[in-house]
Amino acid sequence: MELMPHQKKAVSELRNGKILWGGVGTGKSITAIAYYATKDTCGDLYVITTAKKRDSLEWEKDAAHFGIGKEVSLHGLLTVDSWNNIGKYEKVQGATFIFDEQRLVGSGAWVKSFYKIAKANHWILLSATPGDTWMDYIPVFVANGFYKNATEFKREHVVYSPYSRYPRIERFLGQPRLERQKAELLVEMPFRKHTTRCLEYVPVEHDAALLKLATVQRWNPYKEQPIKDVSELFSVARRIVNTDPSRLEAIREIMEEHPKLIVFYNYNYELEILRTIADIWPEWDLGEWNGRRKQEIPDSDKWVYLVQYTAGAEGWNCTSTDAMAFYSLNYSYRKFHQAQGRIDRLNTLYNFLTYFALVSDSMVDKAVMKSLENKKTFNDKTWWRENYGENDPLLMG
Repeated sequence: MELMPHQKKAVSELRNGKILWGGVGTGKSITAIAYYATKDTCGDLYVITTAKKRDSLEWEKDAAHFGIGKEVSLHGLLTVDSWNNIGKYEKVQGATFIFDEQRLVGSGAWVKSFYKIAKANHWILLSATPGDTWMDYIPVFVANGFYKNATEFKREHVVYSPYSRYPRIERFLGQPRLERQKAELLVEMPFRKHTTRCLEYVPVEHDAALLKLATVQRWNPYKEQPIKDVSELFSVARRIVNTDPSRLEAIREIMEEHPKLIVFYNYNYELEILRTIADIWPEWDLGEWNGRRKQEIPDSDKWVYLVQYTAGAEGWNCTSTDAMAFYSLNYSYRKFHQAQGRIDRLNTLYNFLTYFALVSDSMVDKAVMKSLENKKTFNDKTWWRENYGENDPLLMG
């Protein structure tokens, strides 16, 4: 298979333990397989990816271009599995592992399995967004021998706030060293795409009086009881904002302009609202991708595909539409970015892609949108602390 120039360059720069960093849709999977097939890698090929990608057989299709299969192969045999099953491969030795979509955060079971695999095998990691903070790099830094363990990293680089009730990072030390280590590991795939993204903010309404009841009087109208902490307050506030009827009307207007539309949402109560599309506008076919339903994108002239962020922000693609709507905003910049990449693919026939973010004039929407615009993940407790002070009762709940 003939690689594109930016992919060939990445293959030449990849080595054991490095991170292949490319934007969503730049062809990281093909590049990683080409690296395995043409460089000094060894043994069978194991791909640890999302459950969605495993089930879609995307890796098998890409590997077939290089004569690599599960039973017959010109190189090693191929095994593709999800991150949930990474523990099954802890005892594998002398093979090559491709870890697809960054899942190595913290010090849980996945990270422990990753350390065991990395010690006995050749490996690379693929990521569209390699790290929001230096803490995200700890597993890869440790696996490359930069630090003995996470404790050593934290001892050398992390300063915690002395006035917080829980471990809250105040600043990082030795950042020039961290930058050098990151530069040593990242293999970037810059690529000038033929697509142009346009993010449009669609103004929607919200019940200001009900929101004031929750945020000022701190009352939960759904449970008829006082709000106990910040997490509950934001959960209630988001429900008030996201269930306003103006949002469904905004989606209808977008549907009229873009008859093939992907809609991302967060919560089940939003899904129940969006499902009414099938009853109100039956001329549109409806499909879903979430924790319970995994339907294919409808094959018709008018369709709406409802996707829950956590279940479907990554690991699949669609080239049959040029439009996507965000019924509600997600706290995670990474998920927001990855979701947009579902239609921004190398093989899409569209040159101009439009994204519609439904945003109200509420406190919660403005706070989340500001974080996303700054390419940061929104944290409700941090925001509340900065705006209402460390000693606010909701922070002590």
